[in-house]
Amino acid sequence: MFTDVFVTPFADYEFMRRALVGSLALALSGAPLGVFLILRRMSLAGDALSHAILPGAAVGYLVAGLSLPAMTFGGLFAGLVVALAAGAASRFTTLREDASLAAFYLVSLALGVTLVSLRGSNVDLLHVLFGSVVGLDDAALLLLVGVSTLTLILLAVFYRALVLDTLDPLFLRQTSAFGEFTPFLFLALVVLNLVAGFHALGTLMAVGVMMLPAAAARLWTRDLAIALPLAAAIGALCCYGGLVFSNETSAPTGPAIILAAGVVYLFSMIFGRAGGVLRLKRPRRHLEG
Repeated sequence: MFTDVFVTPFADYEFMRRALVGSLALALSGAPLGVFLILRRMSLAGDALSHAILPGAAVGYLVAGLSLPAMTFGGLFAGLVVALAAGAASRFTTLREDASLAAFYLVSLALGVTLVSLRGSNVDLLHVLFGSVVGLDDAALLLLVGVSTLTLILLAVFYRALVLDTLDPLFLRQTSAFGEFTPFLFLALVVLNLVAGFHALGTLMAVGVMMLPAAAARLWTRDLAIALPLAAAIGALCCYGGLVFSNETSAPTGPAIILAAGVVYLFSMIFGRAGGVLRLKRPRRHLEG
């Protein structure tokens, strides 16, 4: 019975193995980025950017149909343009960055849905919005694994700079040549992972595998060196659990993965040792941190 539920679907069906590899790739690179987004107080920025890629993906769809390269480059271009435009608006106007991002992402979402609807069917619109993790082909799988590998390598190489830019950006700018470069690198990695994730989970769900495991990990530890791999592990577990649940119940795969992450987050919110409800309600001993 145990193997029938948790092992047999992945052993017998190639599409389940593809879905598992693709979603694991997303979790391993996206969840650590989510930890940095939380520390930077940019959690909603990830959601905004995930919607911002939709017009570019829609233009790629209008030009070449459901073409992986066209939709990928279109989404990447649109995400970077919206991120830079929102940053410029917050710098040269009285609007804060969160307000600028909210405005741009709402316009982007509406524009993207309109563009897809002009030429495609409701099925195409659903594919763009919610993805199809069980329908990943070789090209999409290679894209997901490639983005994940590149992200993990860059996180390792620029780890110290990213931490300093998150905790004390002014100090980094004064002491390192990477001070001005690091924020743009981080933003580019976020957009790149969202663009890759949209092929599997769609523009509405891709940010979930980035933010929910990261939020859960932060409720268990305040140590960044532990939070990053913990978030990746939680994300991987949720992807596997969501695929199993979807296979057993015929629930949509993408939402099932995000619901699994939501369950882990709710559990962490109650029992988390570094910030859960029970932890905060327990009386602390003298001098206890």
